[in-house]
Amino acid sequence: MSRHHPILNPPNIITLFRIACIPLMAVLLLSPSRESCFWAAWVFALASATDWLDGHLARRMGIVTVFGKFLDPIADKLIVMAALIMILPFGRVPAWMVLVILGREIIITGLRGIASSEGIVIQASDLGKFKTIFQLVAIIGLLLHYDYHWFFGIDHPLLVVSMHNVGMFFLWIALALTVWSGVDYLYRFVRVIAR
Repeated sequence: MSRHHPILNPPNIITLFRIACIPLMAVLLLSPSRESCFWAAWVFALASATDWLDGHLARRMGIVTVFGKFLDPIADKLIVMAALIMILPFGRVPAWMVLVILGREIIITGLRGIASSEGIVIQASDLGKFKTIFQLVAIIGLLLHYDYHWFFGIDHPLLVVSMHNVGMFFLWIALALTVWSGVDYLYRFVRVIAR
């Protein structure tokens, strides 16, 4: 079915747009200033939103290509990795947490490649979807980093929120789901391969 569709179809163009957002976000994150981080968070949020859009379009239009199946998960991982790596020098996230998150992605991608080469499909679990949602929310919080007022013009301690703390809260949840979903996938992979 996939061979009847051109590579540059709307869903794949959106996925390529998501990848093109990475250098822009990286350039913005060369500076730890409030303004740069604010716009980097918007670029990240926009790119993350297109992940849902390209999948929705692909299903609705009946356009599924091998290129799209390969590129879509790669784009997701690239933007998450880029954001976490770019904020590491600012001390906004512990290096070991980044190592666990990125290590899990590399291991699972490798296992999927092995399974695919054997003609085996191991479906993604809901754990992986929840992991992704919490990761994205956490990274947006960590990119924003600074304190923000709930209401403009009202300066009261109870109305100020630290986006760094919000980001770290969600990152701890994302980390737990990262490990849990990784172990779950590994368990299902071993069970399938052992048959």
